[in-house]
Amino acid sequence: MPETLVRKGDHIKRVALVFSGGPAPASNAVISSAAISLIEDDRQAIGFFHGYSNLMYYHPVTHRLLPDEHYRIFEERDLRGLRNSRGIIIGTARSNPGKGIDCPEHLDDPAKTAHLRNVYNALVDLEIDALISIGGDDTLKTANFLYEYQKRLPKEARHVQIVHVPKTIDNDYRGIDFTFGFFTAVDVMAKELQNLRADAMATGSYFVVETMGRKAGWLSYGVAIAGEANLVLAVEDVDATLTVDSDGKTEPRLSIEKLTDRIVELILTRERRGKHYGTVVLAEGLAEMLPASQIKNAPLDEHGHLPLGRFDLGKLVAQLVTK
Repeated sequence: MPETLVRKGDHIKRVALVFSGGPAPASNAVISSAAISLIEDDRQAIGFFHGYSNLMYYHPVTHRLLPDEHYRIFEERDLRGLRNSRGIIIGTARSNPGKGIDCPEHLDDPAKTAHLRNVYNALVDLEIDALISIGGDDTLKTANFLYEYQKRLPKEARHVQIVHVPKTIDNDYRGIDFTFGFFTAVDVMAKELQNLRADAMATGSYFVVETMGRKAGWLSYGVAIAGEANLVLAVEDVDATLTVDSDGKTEPRLSIEKLTDRIVELILTRERRGKHYGTVVLAEGLAEMLPASQIKNAPLDEHGHLPLGRFDLGKLVAQLVTK
């Protein structure tokens, strides 16, 4: 009798997709590409709605997961034209089942892993063989926690295989050249910067623009180059010429005065060349490098970090440059 060819991964029949965290351009392109590949390979693709918000509270009696209410089983017709559509077909949420897990020992704590256990139980009860996790840093942590949690289960327990797709317009992932959404974000912001440049030329003025990107300068540099900015500064550019004197015990901090002087120097240099307009791009992550005395009264987010989107570094610098 002819032998039956068994391919690696043939046991995977039902694959779940979870999109978590903030929205990003090309989300639907990623979801549809993954789903259509699975369907064409005679596997099922199941999309859970709104990240982990339903999975982490799963209970077989009090909170069962129902098709078309908590998840959808994709069919080929659902994916036609989806690649170029905006939004996220399965929605998203910032629910974090791994919150509170800070060290390997916590994975052995039933209380701290309660939400992870609910996610695992939901996947097993729905006969999910593999999970495609799509999201940023916290979603990557959740995927890793779920993997590590399963390693602690008995050998005979069912295991769900996991693949993570990094999602962030910041492009701040090691080991991958470009994350999806990065180029779209650059394109959108560069067009806005070009509009400001035109206004600056018409009014003989300067605009200080703050871009997203957290601790990485990819977005700020991409936007500045494509938008023809006259100066761009990111965290990677902070050297001795832009820092306050260190006591030798702490990391050097960004001097807001030296940053202001750098921009004023640019303006004066351009004026000597007969150019009385311009745009300056600053990466939002610079705010985290300011001395503690300048950000001590700033409200922190739920993770204890400075909320860069609300600190408004660009406005602060613009005021100081104007003065």
